[in-house]
Amino acid sequence: MKKGIHPDNYRLVVFKDTSNDYTFMSRSCAPAKETIKWEDGNEYPLVKLEISHKSHPYYTGKIQYVDTAGRIDKFKSKYGKFQKDKK
Repeated sequence: MKKGIHPDNYRLVVFKDTSNDYTFMSRSCAPAKETIKWEDGNEYPLVKLEISHKSHPYYTGKIQYVDTAGRIDKFKSKYGKFQKDKK
């Protein structure tokens, strides 16, 4: 690696996809508030992601509905009063 081109905090970081609990390690400068114990027994900074290549429809070829923020419930509570009664 060339000297002086990377920031001082360039290190190994574990990224975790919160939609499917997939984790992978890479080098990054991303800020992390948490740490995680990795498979080799060492602790590394943890960065949580909402989507990764394991859950993105472009890479998986299928659509996965991930309701991380309760968007479906908010929609139903907002527009549920317009639903016709089923008889």
